[in-house]
Amino acid sequence: MSHIIQSLLLSLRQLGDPAILRVLGKSLAITLVIFLGLAAALYQVIAAAAAQYGAQTGGGVIWLATIVLMVLAIWFLFRIVALAVLQFFADEIVRAVERKHYPEAAQLARDLPLKEDLANSLKGAGRALLFNALALPVAIILLFTAIGPAIVFLLVNAVLLGRELTDMAWLRHRHHGDGHTADKGETGRVGGFQRLLLGASVAGMMLIPFLNLLAPVIGAAAGTHLVHLRHRDSRA
Repeated sequence: MSHIIQSLLLSLRQLGDPAILRVLGKSLAITLVIFLGLAAALYQVIAAAAAQYGAQTGGGVIWLATIVLMVLAIWFLFRIVALAVLQFFADEIVRAVERKHYPEAAQLARDLPLKEDLANSLKGAGRALLFNALALPVAIILLFTAIGPAIVFLLVNAVLLGRELTDMAWLRHRHHGDGHTADKGETGRVGGFQRLLLGASVAGMMLIPFLNLLAPVIGAAAGTHLVHLRHRDSRA
């Protein structure tokens, strides 16, 4: 637990780092463009469906339906889209954290090629869509409890986020033979319980307006700290 708190605090303190701010700006801009594109596509689909079935609806009704569906889409897809976008810039966050706090590890890290970045991003987005879709029937069953669906999605996304955010740093060191987070079976990878705690923390941040915009970047930086703190403990 102490490593989680330490990692999050260190990440918050580094939010003013120019490298972190650049990634934040780029990832937010691309995420916004994706959702604006989705809104435009939804509007066209709803308008076409209304015309197809002869529904007498004005532009205001179509816009209202688009807004309602976009609110639901943002609630369900924001974490998936934001993290998939962030994956492309994860190296920049990891490098910024390592340069400041773990300079020796920064020299050993490899830069992930675009092909691997894209594959990791698509795998992460696919896992998130799959597990959230599998959790949806359970959430519907628990609707009568009011809080049940929120707990279900929080747990699912905590598991997913914990893995994605720590792997962003771990993958940069995975192929080294020096024992530093080298291979999948080695102790450098963050344990499941710590990943869950980190994921739950970041998933909780994503429920808070405005803070949810910073949460993926804070999480990626905190995941980097966790990987290196875990490595330090394993060496000790």
